[in-house]
Amino acid sequence: MSQVNIGLTEEQRHGVIELLNRDLADLYLLLIKTKKYHWDIVGPQFRTLHTLWEEHYNALTINIDAIAERVRILGGYPLGTAAGFIEYGTIKEHPNDLPNANEMVVRLVNDHEQVIRNLREDIDKSGDEYHDQGTADFLTGLMEQHEEMAWMLRSFIEGEKLQSSGDRSGLETKPTVNA
Repeated sequence: MSQVNIGLTEEQRHGVIELLNRDLADLYLLLIKTKKYHWDIVGPQFRTLHTLWEEHYNALTINIDAIAERVRILGGYPLGTAAGFIEYGTIKEHPNDLPNANEMVVRLVNDHEQVIRNLREDIDKSGDEYHDQGTADFLTGLMEQHEEMAWMLRSFIEGEKLQSSGDRSGLETKPTVNA
């Protein structure tokens, strides 16, 4: 790590860089999985999911670059190898497995939710433990994007569960009205 004087100790910067590299690894693994599913999708949902996943992997590509640049801003070096991504990442691969469209969506929802949980922890650590509010703010923006991607994917799954009558019972909670 190079010398950087931005109001954080070397230990604080190093801690944040470790968090960012784990996030970078997860996003890269999620990018690979999203792109693979984009290539492999078949069936009636092809066009919808093929297009959605293209949007997602394009956003992931931009975010991966932003995380790597944040690491450099803090004086560190981002991970940049498949071995590093696998070692640091929490996203699980499914080699030699070709699931159906719904299972692809379920797996991506699970991965985005894993990323969201990790980002929540990293936001707290960045701000509270490492006193780097800039990184906490940066990670909050990433988390919000993953929340939206997960919501879009969950909405697809919920749409598959709808009864032919359009019955949504069991899919939503009704607000409680206080009298």
